[in-house]
Amino acid sequence: MIYYIVIPAYNEEAFISLTLQSLAEQTILPGKVVVVNDNSTDNTRNIVLEFAKKHPWITLVDKSSENIHMPGSKVIQAFHKGYETLDDHYDIIVKLDADLIIPNHYFETVLSLFAKDPQVGMAGGFAYIEKDGEWILENLTDKDHIRGAFKAYRKSCFEQIGNLKPAMGWDTVDELLCRFYGWKIVTDATLKIKHLKPTGANYNKAARYKQGEAFYALGYGFMITAIASLKLALLKKKPLLFIDYIRGFQKAKSDKKPLLVSNEQAKFIRHYRLQKMKEKLF
Repeated sequence: MIYYIVIPAYNEEAFISLTLQSLAEQTILPGKVVVVNDNSTDNTRNIVLEFAKKHPWITLVDKSSENIHMPGSKVIQAFHKGYETLDDHYDIIVKLDADLIIPNHYFETVLSLFAKDPQVGMAGGFAYIEKDGEWILENLTDKDHIRGAFKAYRKSCFEQIGNLKPAMGWDTVDELLCRFYGWKIVTDATLKIKHLKPTGANYNKAARYKQGEAFYALGYGFMITAIASLKLALLKKKPLLFIDYIRGFQKAKSDKKPLLVSNEQAKFIRHYRLQKMKEKLF
């Protein structure tokens, strides 16, 4: 199976060489890697170009956007820019962050997960962060969720869900739509990716409200949003974020912002989320 990777990158000079080196050491190399330099003001571009000289499967694409780290829209717009440069001669498409160290057998294992079952639409491992000299699980999500930092999609699944949505919540809506269309999502606990920059480290105050807006855009409704907001705020050990999330939800509702999904898909999503919550309670 052939896999292509798109890496959005904004001011990642401290980490991107580690990410690219870990890709160069994969037991099965990617067919193509496109790094999208999203208006970086540091040495990111030159680092990528140096790697591209050694590895012809790496290419650089430049993109201009605002120098502000807002979750969702900025990174996915950069992903789209890179994806547009690719041909369609791939089996698996991967969205990867530029601050990761990937174990050298990672993609060999991921490809085997897709090969074993044609109904697997998405596959991936888990993120680990360094704390007190040890690498520990970055425990922000359920064990059946693949982090947005390293998403791998079967081509037909990726096309059916309609590419990635340029909004916060994209890495939840993709999995919900995956399930809506009957695809499986597989995670492998043996695949441990080192996440060098903790999630949300550069998000500003405005970005916090985006999480609540994302819950609204997913069609969650208030009750599911409140439960999801409380859980996420507690996982991040910042209880006051709950208020920011609820405010974001209410603002999106009052502004009548469009949903990222259809009414039919929103109904499926609410049913699915409620079922998951009931399973955990009972």
